[in-house]
Amino acid sequence: MLSLDDPRWNDLGHAYGRAGDIPELLRKLKASREPKSGAQDEPWFTLWSSLCHQGDVYTASYAAVPHLVDMATRSTGPIDSSFYHMPAAIEVARVAGRGPEIPTPDLDDYHSAIGRLVECVSIHRNEAWDQSMVLSAAAALAVAKGHIEVAEALLNLDDDWIVKINNCDFD
Repeated sequence: MLSLDDPRWNDLGHAYGRAGDIPELLRKLKASREPKSGAQDEPWFTLWSSLCHQGDVYTASYAAVPHLVDMATRSTGPIDSSFYHMPAAIEVARVAGRGPEIPTPDLDDYHSAIGRLVECVSIHRNEAWDQSMVLSAAAALAVAKGHIEVAEALLNLDDDWIVKINNCDFD
């Protein structure tokens, strides 16, 4: 896993340019892993807009995933659904070709982290989950098991789609 102190972060990119700011955002996230109260909450808001911007991903996205999975796996209390949602969304985007190749130095750590999402979900399985957490955890399991299209479908579900599916309303 790329150290947060490694100068190579400055060589990686995100939606707004060089990714030298990502380690500090990950440090802030590590200090507060509990569920956020709103979509604009930091550091998640900036991490999302930088690393998975409108469905596109970047070299820094791949370097951040092992940190996200590690933080979530080590957490002893409830975590935010973005700990599952973001790695799943990054993997879906990567497979769909909406980002660059994974840099060689990050390749093994990235794929290992995606695989460890199964363990991460298992660790937090006894916590109370809202619908967002259920969908995010299921998407994380799907990408970890190689079911990218299932993960993408889960990430796109919302209340309206769930009602339509349950009512067989496909017009």
